[in-house]
Amino acid sequence: MKFKTILTLFIIFISFSLLSVQQSYSQGFPLPDSDHDGSGSGGDGNFGLTAFFDLRERESFVQVTNNDDMPLNLHVQIFNVANLCNENDFFDAYTINDTHVYNLRDILTNDGNPSGVVLPDNSYGIVVITAVNEELSWEEGVSLFGNFRVLDNSGYEYRTNMSGWNEISPGIGLTGNDVTFNFSQQAGITFSDIVGIYLVDTGFGGSWHADNITRTFMVMDVDIFDLNENPLSCRDVAFACVQPDSSFVDEILAYDGGDGGEFGGTNGANVASFEYGINNAIPHSKGGELLCPGNNIEDGFVKMNMQGAAFPTGDFGGDWIVNVFVGLNNGNGRGSMDAVWWNNSIIDR
Repeated sequence: MKFKTILTLFIIFISFSLLSVQQSYSQGFPLPDSDHDGSGSGGDGNFGLTAFFDLRERESFVQVTNNDDMPLNLHVQIFNVANLCNENDFFDAYTINDTHVYNLRDILTNDGNPSGVVLPDNSYGIVVITAVNEELSWEEGVSLFGNFRVLDNSGYEYRTNMSGWNEISPGIGLTGNDVTFNFSQQAGITFSDIVGIYLVDTGFGGSWHADNITRTFMVMDVDIFDLNENPLSCRDVAFACVQPDSSFVDEILAYDGGDGGEFGGTNGANVASFEYGINNAIPHSKGGELLCPGNNIEDGFVKMNMQGAAFPTGDFGGDWIVNVFVGLNNGNGRGSMDAVWWNNSIIDR
């Protein structure tokens, strides 16, 4: 190959490399990346997936693939934060090696028929997809994987793999582990979207806790570090399926752990919300709450330590999943989103 050709290819490679947003993620168990496939039936593949969606002047798409060696029935649950986190759900059938894209603006089943779920234009929240058996309980040991895309009207795009869970995933060693991610204003980054999802299973029916999901939450102690590794302590925040003006926010902040939660006293959170921005330097893209208000560090990383979790009423089987989606964008055509999973000290891969 001539030197001129090699030089041209090198310049093209460097040009594409510079298009990426500077961001990284930590990964571990119990929540694996959904492309951790396993060996199908009887293996450690995923039998459930979780994603974030947003229709507030945005479009959202979720793609799911059945990589198992048998047909699967999937239970699709959509929790709309904008409407008291109400549940919209339907069932869908997948053949072997089947794949399908759900447009959250016009949700069709795998065979092209209407799903029966129609979301309002301002909807945003959680998509949970679970493989279920004939008794409508979890179909464990199967192999699902998927991804999601959120496109803003200004042109930028969030996309990443859905978070998955399997037989060893739920409820293993959550408290005391860190969630960390970095951020930077380089490349014109001006906005952020930090979404935390905490779900408790109902204990039956291949479904996740819905009737009291607004009272189901996790509390994080937040610290921000600058490029010189200097820490700044921020407020404690609660991730919950609520809007900041919801009537349930005061209930969450006052929760004392007296009805089955892990908190021994008041939870210590200063604010409860489904989504957050990082700080004043990189605020939330929709004007939401900030992890560290009053802070203007432009480049560094965030460390969130889980202080506890709660499901205030009833006993829902005891299994839960936790994941955080981290999005950065410049508000004008470029964006990136990663999934941050639990860094578990018991099971490490």
